[in-house]
Amino acid sequence: MLSERMGLDDIDCMIIDLIQRTPHLTHAQIAKKVSRSQPTIGIRIKKLEKLGVLKYQAGITIKNKDLCFARVDLLARNPHEVFKTIKKCPFLLNGFRISGSMNISIFMVGLNQKDVERVINYHFRRNPDILKVHMDYITDAALDLIIPLNLYHEQDKDCVICNDEHLDFE
Repeated sequence: MLSERMGLDDIDCMIIDLIQRTPHLTHAQIAKKVSRSQPTIGIRIKKLEKLGVLKYQAGITIKNKDLCFARVDLLARNPHEVFKTIKKCPFLLNGFRISGSMNISIFMVGLNQKDVERVINYHFRRNPDILKVHMDYITDAALDLIIPLNLYHEQDKDCVICNDEHLDFE
């Protein structure tokens, strides 16, 4: 079992589950739910944080129905340059190096499908170092997923997409 390989017991798993489902719970509330003392919960939470299995992330939920989310897979000559673009553009939420026929996968957001297409066209389809682009809209998620949203991004002054007031959702 994954939890055993990570060195987690049932109490650790219950704590993680409670925090994931209800992040605003206090240590005292968690302690009551798992029948342990508040100091014990504090110690366990610190241990889980140190192990890297418990992180706190502010961001946007992928289940937000007012925005349009997409996954873009790319075959790029230089994935490092694509990662630089992801870090600059607030619409590109995160990117991953992947194996297979493509080498980058990106989660992105826009106000609507037209905006998503504009971002993809500007950053990727017109880029000669991008050999292949495949995009799918995310229509639903089995579980909630929180993705960081960089509203204080280091704006690319030359990027017409990042500087378009109609696309700014701050």
